[in-house]
Amino acid sequence: MIKLTFLVVSTLCSLMFSLMVYSNTLLIVGDSLSAGYQMRSEQSWPALLPEELQKQGKKVTVINASISGDTTGNGVARLPALLNKHQPDYVLIELGANDGLRGFSPNIVNKNLTKMINNIKKNDARPLLMQIHVPTNYGKRYSQAFAGIYPTLSEQHKVPLLPFFLEHVITKPEWMMKDGLHPKAEAQPWIAQFMAQALSTEIN
Repeated sequence: MIKLTFLVVSTLCSLMFSLMVYSNTLLIVGDSLSAGYQMRSEQSWPALLPEELQKQGKKVTVINASISGDTTGNGVARLPALLNKHQPDYVLIELGANDGLRGFSPNIVNKNLTKMINNIKKNDARPLLMQIHVPTNYGKRYSQAFAGIYPTLSEQHKVPLLPFFLEHVITKPEWMMKDGLHPKAEAQPWIAQFMAQALSTEIN
């Protein structure tokens, strides 16, 4: 009886430990920069991220809910269902590039991102915000105002601000597609490493 009880307790402890180890879930809500644009899904950096995080000592299940072409408005609309379905511990918001390319008002982007941050917190998850920069198509004033949205929100809502990986990738032409906007599959492993390092200090 003692041996049987010990076996049962040991098994339960092992199961509880396994659940603790794999309890963290990261939901990525982004656009084509995270969706694996024009490549197989398994080649995208979010698909490569769990292995890179493991190298940082983090056991994380990554759910990539990114859709090419999405704006912050799309993110606001899709987020409630995603939170309900996946019950994530962390949510990385990688949105805004398409808003900027379409010349949306920074105020609209600010309001949409604020709604997402508040919704994530209400669902007992931790929001993580990625800095986004846009080309100077609409002028330097617009691009600066747009870029300023992210650090302001980060400070106001006490949300970690993660660096914009495209800033580093775009300096290597061999890593960029002909459109000059999207990283190739060859860049994805580096992006995964870069993001794992940035996320490792934010994920328990």
